[in-house]
Amino acid sequence: MAAAATGSIIPGGTAELQEDKLGPQTNAIEEIHQPGINDKSNNDAQRTVEQSGGLSAEQNQEAAIVEEVVEAKKKWYTYFTTRTFYLILLLGQIQALCLTSTNTFTSLLVIKGTSIPAFQTFFNYVLLNLIFTIYTIWKYGFKKWAGVVMKDGWKYFILAFVDVEGNYFFVLAYRYTNILSAQLINFWAIVIVVVLSFLLLHVKYHWSQLLGIVICVGGMGLLLGSDHIQGTNGGSALNPVKGDLFALLGATFYGLSNLTEEYLVSRRPVYEVLGQLAFWAMLINGVQAAIFDRETIRHAVWTPAIGGYLAGYTLSLALFYSLAPLLFRLASAAFFNISLLTGNFWGVVVGIRVFGLTIHWMYPIAFVLIMIGHFVYYLGKSVLGEARKPWLGRAQERGVDGVGTARRRERRLAGRRAREGLGLGQGQETV
Repeated sequence: MAAAATGSIIPGGTAELQEDKLGPQTNAIEEIHQPGINDKSNNDAQRTVEQSGGLSAEQNQEAAIVEEVVEAKKKWYTYFTTRTFYLILLLGQIQALCLTSTNTFTSLLVIKGTSIPAFQTFFNYVLLNLIFTIYTIWKYGFKKWAGVVMKDGWKYFILAFVDVEGNYFFVLAYRYTNILSAQLINFWAIVIVVVLSFLLLHVKYHWSQLLGIVICVGGMGLLLGSDHIQGTNGGSALNPVKGDLFALLGATFYGLSNLTEEYLVSRRPVYEVLGQLAFWAMLINGVQAAIFDRETIRHAVWTPAIGGYLAGYTLSLALFYSLAPLLFRLASAAFFNISLLTGNFWGVVVGIRVFGLTIHWMYPIAFVLIMIGHFVYYLGKSVLGEARKPWLGRAQERGVDGVGTARRRERRLAGRRAREGLGLGQGQETV
């Protein structure tokens, strides 16, 4: 989901909610150049304002309170004592189950003689458009929504393009290469996210996070290894080089899209991002389906069962898209990707009933290993985990005050500390 997190595709400005009035921004020059203040005092004051990043005194005070609280008595297990950690674990597995559902419905469609990879995703974008674009117009008014389309539309177009193409090329890869090869290459999406987060967004990864990713990938390797042992990796490939190149391209688009969506939803309202993504993706996907799926649509089998499978696929994917922004805000694109690695395990669990599959003894071990990797990933993290985004500023002032954002949680944390006069380390956030 989503597009490259570079300055060229980032909508301008912040979409801060009115409820988050942290105090007016003051002009540094006007504050420090007052009659009766000597030059040395002026210089010291100016350096202080510059070091604060242009924040108001109230914002700096709030940021200082939050930093004091979240760092107080910080231990290696601090984040594990919060409800947020278990919430993101749950969200990650719900996302993995959603993907498992879409894969299952796609397999059922193929079994029934209907393979329309581009066209079946079109309905997902239509549904998201009906929900989020309509809500955005209601929230903004048509004139303001049209202004977003005119000003930032080309940026969201790029976001939608990489999202659509990520889905398209990865589905296309399965036509030419086997499942094992395609899924191995999908690890490239994690590499893209980690490297670009470090280079473009200045995210500093702790050694435990990198170790956690390696452990999760090792668990996924066990899943794929058991598939190979059982001969369920898809067999021989029609054109492995071509298929692997398509998978590599699809994984690259996936990584870019995840990273950009994390950036955008940290700065803009979720309904705007998803609404614009769906609006442009519906147009792009519709044109692509008309070009590449025209013959398959014409020869597809259409029955009530096919309609049910398409409905199930659409609802599962729409839920996946709707929950992803919350996981991006509470955690990160990197954690989002390692959470999806359990999808193979859930796929076999579902397949026991649907396709008569059996669970190999390595599967439960692999699942536990991946979940252990999730815990290792957050060793030593504060009560806010990865919710604090380095690109949003010290007080997260460049971010939106929305559900799951560090800015909202920090405001409440600072307010609670100010009201109750809590001592150091007693104001831990648990939500």
